[in-house]
Parts: sequence; C-alpha cells; structure tokens
Amino acid sequence: MTYCLGVSLPAGLVLASDSRTNAGIDQIATVRKLSLFHRPDSIVIAVLSAGNLATTQAVTTILQQNLDSGDPARDLFVQGSMFEAAQIVGAVLREVLARDADFVRPFGDPGGAFLVGGQIKGEPPRLFQVYTAGIFVEATPRSPFLQIGETKYGKPILDRALHDDLSLAEAAKLALLSFDATMRSNLSVGPPIDMLCYEADSFSIANLSQYTEDDPFMSELRRAYGEGLMEVVRGLPQPPLANRNAPFRE
Repeated sequence: MTYCLGVSLPAGLVLASDSRTNAGIDQIATVRKLSLFHRPDSIVIAVLSAGNLATTQAVTTILQQNLDSGDPARDLFVQGSMFEAAQIVGAVLREVLARDADFVRPFGDPGGAFLVGGQIKGEPPRLFQVYTAGIFVEATPRSPFLQIGETKYGKPILDRALHDDLSLAEAAKLALLSFDATMRSNLSVGPPIDMLCYEADSFSIANLSQYTEDDPFMSELRRAYGEGLMEVVRGLPQPPLANRNAPFRE
C-alpha cells in the first residue's frame, strides 16, 4: 500500500507521496513514488504512483525512455496540454497491463494508479487521477484534491480544512498532516515523504522537499497540531452525559 496526494489551487499544486512498499510483513522497502519530467521555462509534470510496484515502475520507465523522442503518442515533452499528458500515462499503463497482467494475476493484483499534475506553457496548472483502466478524472475547484492508495485516514482533515484560497504553504501543512494521520493508522504507509510545492507559472521544481521519520519540522508540526487540537477540544461545549434520548433509560 502507499499514499499519494495531489492538491490543485489557484496558487499552484501540492503533490506528495510516501515511500514505503511491501510484499509481506518481512519484505518492506523504501521506493520513491514521485517522478518528475521537467523542461525549464515550459514544462513541469509530476507523476505519482500507487499499486503494483512492477507495473508502476514499468510505466514511469517507459515515460522516461521516450522523453525527447518526438513521438506524439509517447513523448511527454511534445504534448500541448496536461490533458494529453494524462492520456499518455493512461495509454502506457494499458500497454503494460496488456503485456504483463495475465502473468502477474495468479500472484496478486497487477493494477496501478497515478496522479499526474503539472503545467505546460499556455495553460494553467492541472491535476489528474489515472485509474487502472487508463481512464482519468481531473481535479476541480469543487474537488480540489485527489488521492490514490490508502486514502481514508488522510481524507477527513482535507475535507474539513482545504479550500481554494489557501496559500501553497498552508496547503502543504494540511498535506503533511494528512500523511501523518495516515502513517499513524496504517503501517503500510511510511516515510520519507516526497513533496513538490509547485508555484503556478514558475516552471520550477525548486520547492521539492523530503521529510524523514525524524525530520525536525515534522516533529514540531505533530507536536503543535496535537497540542492545538487538545486546546480546541477543551474549549468545545460539554456534551450532556445523559439525555432524554437515551434508548435504555430506566
């Protein structure tokens, strides 16, 4: 299992992934799941992956190998929009599954999923989620974040607090808290966390960070959030410990 998150805001994109992969309780490894395809001043594309590691690595390797080939069906650098880039990722995923899925299926799920986010010059930043079937959906102002992998533990804080007038720094804090909640509840998701905060129209990957288990900022964020949450709880109205609606009153 893994957890990947993409947030799309007018200010730009926040894209983050964990690094844990496992094939059983005694086969745990650390693998980077965020791949970057960058051409200064014109293209930034991030591809985040979850699912069968062999499948997702095959897809990202094919994408890397076809850069600058000029092939309109495979080269991310000749696409005119992020929609077309997402189509390329979906097509390559279908190709890999058509070749390998029948061999893998007796041993486990061969499927994979991707988040594809970035900006191609001439349009604003965009974010897509590519499913195992190769089809995809796009983030919108009403649904500004997309998740793949172990999504349920990190979703509540995003549903409650994420809105489109946040700065990238504020969205990054929520993203890291979402990862912290997920790692606390599911041991199959783990650090380091790779995160790109992409500023709209910058075409820069300078804001790329990695947060390890003992990272000082993550430790401080956890501490401050926990203490702040308890302060909020203490200030909430006291619930009646018994009320007239109790079903088994004597």
